[in-house]
Amino acid sequence: MRKEYAYGADIGWLSQFEAKGIRWVNKEMQEVDAVRELKRLGVNSARLRVFVDPPKSALWRKNDITMCMLGFCDADGLFYSAKRVKSESLRLMIDFHYSDHFADPDIQDIPAEWADLSDEELHTAVHDHTIHILELLKTNGIEPEWVQVGNEINHGFMWPRASLIDAPQLMTSLLNAGYDAVKEVFPKCSVVTHLACLNDRSECIPFLEAFYTHGGKTDILGFSFYPYWFDSPYDVDFIREQMEYYYETYGKPLLIAEIGGKEEDPDQTYEIVKNTIYAGRLLPEGAVQGIFYWEPCAGADFLPDHYPLGASKTVGTNTLQLTRTLEAYRDSF
Repeated sequence: MRKEYAYGADIGWLSQFEAKGIRWVNKEMQEVDAVRELKRLGVNSARLRVFVDPPKSALWRKNDITMCMLGFCDADGLFYSAKRVKSESLRLMIDFHYSDHFADPDIQDIPAEWADLSDEELHTAVHDHTIHILELLKTNGIEPEWVQVGNEINHGFMWPRASLIDAPQLMTSLLNAGYDAVKEVFPKCSVVTHLACLNDRSECIPFLEAFYTHGGKTDILGFSFYPYWFDSPYDVDFIREQMEYYYETYGKPLLIAEIGGKEEDPDQTYEIVKNTIYAGRLLPEGAVQGIFYWEPCAGADFLPDHYPLGASKTVGTNTLQLTRTLEAYRDSF
């Protein structure tokens, strides 16, 4: 196993699942701690998201239609999960959404309390929120290895204020405010700029060109890769070509910040994950620094929106079992 390579799992939903009475079992149907079971499969890193002021219920109705479970991802919830991650000696990534709920390429809602701030006040809000969360960790002896400043920000973030189309300079300066805040608290921490759609350069290049034109600062380029949503190829050569383009064009190491495949087809999802790991190894040493499966502990039966890309299956009442998907980690050592 390459010690420096991150075999990761996003576990933002885990504590909320457990609060609902959901448990995990191994292949022998013995109850297990989900984090320890992930470690057994080869996970050495965890990713945790944090929202600004999420609903107390940890539920959000997306587009006023689809109910989504957010996870316990306010400051207190993050701290609880981060302590658990560190108690298992896992490396840690913090993912700032800069929203009160999920942010993605289609939804980047500005936090409600920040909506009427001036540009200068908005810079202060981004900086102070980032400092507050990271100082909470630091004062308790928890140091993340990576921090994401924004989540899937292809079209900007905190709409309508910092969109890529309407305000690329403000967008970049606000992202830099987050970058600078991370370095104030954890100078050695790597800041990740996270975009969706590794498979589609047209979704990523406009952001990157604007970001760098306006002096954007980052240490790592992170990407999401979900072939399921885009009917995308996932063979090794295709994935390598995408990685190689970004690495050679922008000169930054890469990270697969999110990956996923169909819960109901763990064999195919295993191949997606394994191919992505192998594709990265075809680039120069250190060019691709890790991979994070988004919510492997999730099972569609226990989510209000039935999200289909977890890596656990229902095997009993309130009982889940991790599929073979993440065996791709252990098999890639």
